[in-house]
Amino acid sequence: IIADTPGHEQYTRNMATGASTCDLAIILIDARLGIQTQTKRHSYIVSLLGIKHVVIAVNKMDIEIAVKDGEPKKVFNEDVYNKIVSDYSKIADELGIQNPIYVPMSALKGDNVVNASEQTPWYKGGTLMNILETVNISEDRNFENFRFPVQYVNRPNLNFRGFCGTVASGEVRPGDEIVSLPSGVTSKIKSIYTADGDLERAFAGQAVTLTTEDEIDISRGNMIVKKDDQPAITNKFSANIVWMIEEGLQPGKEYEFKLGAKSVPGEILAVQSRIDLNTLERSKADTLELNEIAVCSVELHDNVAVDVYKKCRSTGSFIIIDKMTNVTVGAGMICEIHEASTEAVATGDFSADEIALNAFIRKNYPHWEAKDISKR
Repeated sequence: IIADTPGHEQYTRNMATGASTCDLAIILIDARLGIQTQTKRHSYIVSLLGIKHVVIAVNKMDIEIAVKDGEPKKVFNEDVYNKIVSDYSKIADELGIQNPIYVPMSALKGDNVVNASEQTPWYKGGTLMNILETVNISEDRNFENFRFPVQYVNRPNLNFRGFCGTVASGEVRPGDEIVSLPSGVTSKIKSIYTADGDLERAFAGQAVTLTTEDEIDISRGNMIVKKDDQPAITNKFSANIVWMIEEGLQPGKEYEFKLGAKSVPGEILAVQSRIDLNTLERSKADTLELNEIAVCSVELHDNVAVDVYKKCRSTGSFIIIDKMTNVTVGAGMICEIHEASTEAVATGDFSADEIALNAFIRKNYPHWEAKDISKR
C-alpha cells in the first residue's frame, strides 16, 4: 500500500525493493488534496516494476463542506471523485498502467472498505476488500519461458546429482530438452524431485530439484532453460537503476552485480537519462544520488543469461554491491539487451594436465563450483 501523503520522497528505495515481488499495488489518494506530485512518483515506480494490478483508493471521501447558517456537513462528493479519476487516467495512460481500479472510500467508518457504503449510491464497483479477494493474479505469471537459476548442486552420494532452485518462470516436464547456460551443454530432464515426492510438472514459483539424463557440467549460478526457448547471453545491457545509498554512483567503478544466484563484477559505463520522479521528465546526468532512478549502460566482466525485466522479473533484475563494503548500493531492471562484448570471454592457454584436473574436480566435487576451463 502506497500512501500518497507529503514527505515520502525518501522512501523511493524502500518502495522499489519492497514492491518488486508484489502482484498488486494500492495507491492511496487523499480526496481533499487530489493528485499530488507523489502520485506520479509512486505510479512511475509501480509501472517500472511491472505490477499489473493497480487499485486507486480515493480515501477521505467524507469531505466537509460549508452549510449556510449551520454546522459544516460531511458529503461524499461524486464530482470530486470523478475529477480524481479523470486526472489519474491521464497519468495511467502516460505510464502504460492498464485498467486501474478506482474505489471511493473513507477509512474512518469503513465506507467501501469491507462493506458497501450507503453514502455512495453512485458507485457501482466493489469494496476494497472485495477487490483484493477476487483479483485474478494467477494469469500474471509467465508460464511460457522456462527459466531455472541453479542455486545449489545436491550430490549426497555418487549415484545422485540434482540441481536445486526455484522455477523463475515457465514450466518443465520429464523428457523436456534443456540447455545449461552459459556453457550451452544440452540434455533432457530425467526427473523432478520435491519434499513431497516426484512431480510430472513443475511451474513458476515451485522449489524443486531437477535431474538430467546425462551427467553434464552444471553449477551454482548457471541457468537451465529449454532448448527451443533460450534467453540472451551477453555482458552488456541497459537497465533502470534505483540508487540506494548516500554516496553517489561512480561510472566506471567496479561493482559486484548479483543476478539470481550468480555474481559477476562489472561497471556502470554511463547514466543515459535520469528520471525526475516529480515531473517524469528525463534529463542528462553524470551520476545518481540517493533515491534517484535512471537508465544506465552496464557492462559485466563475464557473459550471463538474461531477459528483459518485463518478460521475466527473476532473470531481468539484479542488485549492485560495493565490493569494498559489501553494501547493496543499487537495484536494476533490464530494459534493453545489447550484443556481448568479446572482451567478456576470458582467454588463456591451459595445459592438458590443468584441463584434466579441472574436469576431475568438476565431476567429483561439484559443490566446489569450479568452472569449465576447457573452452577458454
